[in-house]
Amino acid sequence: MQELSRSLKITTVWLLLGLVLFLGVQAWQHRQAQARFQAEGGLIEIRRGPDGHYHWPGRVNGRAVDFLIDTGATGTAISADLARELDLASEGTVRSATAAGVVTGQVVRADVQLDGGVRAERLRVVALAGLGERPLLGMDVLGRLPWSQADGVLRIDARGLR
Repeated sequence: MQELSRSLKITTVWLLLGLVLFLGVQAWQHRQAQARFQAEGGLIEIRRGPDGHYHWPGRVNGRAVDFLIDTGATGTAISADLARELDLASEGTVRSATAAGVVTGQVVRADVQLDGGVRAERLRVVALAGLGERPLLGMDVLGRLPWSQADGVLRIDARGLR
């Protein structure tokens, strides 16, 4: 019985240490994500994420999303699943050349709001099957804004958009 109690105590201590470590890593990742995006007075700074990409938090028709900024994409794209979830009506079919090859998607209209005050209402968006949960923010939005990129920081001036 004493051997079982000792084993139970040791196991409990290791489980508690693992939980503390897990919660510490989660808190650190949350702070890192918050530090990657800053907006003040219409000036927006987005730091490159650990995956090497820039992420811009925002909303599509009121639903919170984390856009992946794709300066090589002509237009903005969302997953077909998100388009169905938001009940976005198709306005037609389009074929697009992507890094993964030619894909077929549905053209839909959506209201896009980006943290920092940038908005695009009734934006023409392509809904693609297999895109995943992270929508792509293309040059149809970013091209309307003065921006620069240096040292892993994307700087956007949205002061004229208010």
